Amino acid sequence: MMMLFQTEWCQSSRRVRQRLTELGVDYVVRQVPVVKSARQVLIDASGSDSIPALVLDDGTAVTGEVAIRAYLDEHFPEPRGAEEQRAKAEFIRRRECREALAALDQTAMPIPEVSR
Repeated sequence: MMMLFQTEWCQSSRRVRQRLTELGVDYVVRQVPVVKSARQVLIDASGSDSIPALVLDDGTAVTGEVAIRAYLDEHFPEPRGAEEQRAKAEFIRRRECREALAALDQTAMPIPEVSR
């Protein structure tokens, strides 16, 4: 089974996870430390300390969002339902952004009036 080395804070990792989900590809997630000097497992598996990195079933690795997406698009046909998966993910992301902005608005300190 393919293994995706990634982090939750990395937007490229998020987009690769989304594409894997759209394509219906099963994979194992490996979390990567923030500090690059602590990424020996990633380096051993992929030859790089960069994320995202996708280690294929044959042990070879594809690193970087652009290369991973190109590999996936070349090797996995887009199944029926992929567009609905994309639309649902976008809907949820937008809702989460609206909720986060609303929460910020509620906690923001009021700006004092300035007298002239």
